[in-house]
Amino acid sequence: MIKRLLETDKKLVLKFAVSLFLTILFAFVLVGARSYAASAPDDTSVSAPADDTSSNGDETSNPDDVNSESLPHGDDYLGTPDEIVGRDPGSSLLQEIVGVDASQPLEIIILLTLIALLPSMLIMMTCFARIVIVLGFLRSAMQTQNTPPNMVLTGLALFLTIFIMAPVFAEINEVAYQPYANEEITTAEALEKASVPLKRFMLKQTTNDDLEFFVNIAKMEVPEGGMTEEYKENELSLTVIIPSFMIGELKRAFQMGFMIFLPFLIIDIVVGSTLMSMGMMMLPPAMISMPFKILVFVLADGWNLMIGSIVSSYNL
Repeated sequence: MIKRLLETDKKLVLKFAVSLFLTILFAFVLVGARSYAASAPDDTSVSAPADDTSSNGDETSNPDDVNSESLPHGDDYLGTPDEIVGRDPGSSLLQEIVGVDASQPLEIIILLTLIALLPSMLIMMTCFARIVIVLGFLRSAMQTQNTPPNMVLTGLALFLTIFIMAPVFAEINEVAYQPYANEEITTAEALEKASVPLKRFMLKQTTNDDLEFFVNIAKMEVPEGGMTEEYKENELSLTVIIPSFMIGELKRAFQMGFMIFLPFLIIDIVVGSTLMSMGMMMLPPAMISMPFKILVFVLADGWNLMIGSIVSSYNL
């Protein structure tokens, strides 16, 4: 299997090998830096100078008799608070969130894995997936091969996602990030407050059937009155809402893709029937129909119609 993969797609294997090597190298560098910092000598010891002998030579000062009050406190270290001076060097924001203090190789690998998966998680929790799938269906229906290229479609989907999610991001910034930046709430409270606007957005796009499907799989109890809005926002966790939202996005994307294919399919049928009636059976119909598809799409102002349909498909 590996030999066949090497023969078919050597570039993919090479990219994977380089990424794996860089990840392992980065992990060992972090571990080495951590070990060096832990074994470095502590130069913060405080020595008290001995007092000069008095003029009569009867009294001398003992350098060991240093008052504890003369030792520098947290505020003496460049204005650093006491709680930061005595903090474990392994403690950090990541340790508070995910319990990883970057002191063990396994924890570093877990941290790097979370960083690699974070963009995918954010993409699947927004409207990016539906937009990029619909744009992919449009390109396939027009049979324009790699035009527009993948980079253009991905960039368009990304900026449309920012446009649609702008109210949600603004609410997260107002209720979670700004209070956290001003040290008014803790990290756990900020994460909890930030999840509320995202949860509300995903619930607006998710049907009750999808929610009930995953609720039944999770074996959760549903109230007698059904899943009300209050129950969905307060009782359902993100582990149930996110997969329900993803399934709903895929359903809507394929439904929109089917509707996109219909007018272009009619053009293919008309062109194919015309070529058959003219006896041109050896001429590929796609070669003739593609210019007509592009012409119809441009004359109908297809891009505005497409973007408008995508944006209006969200219940904002």
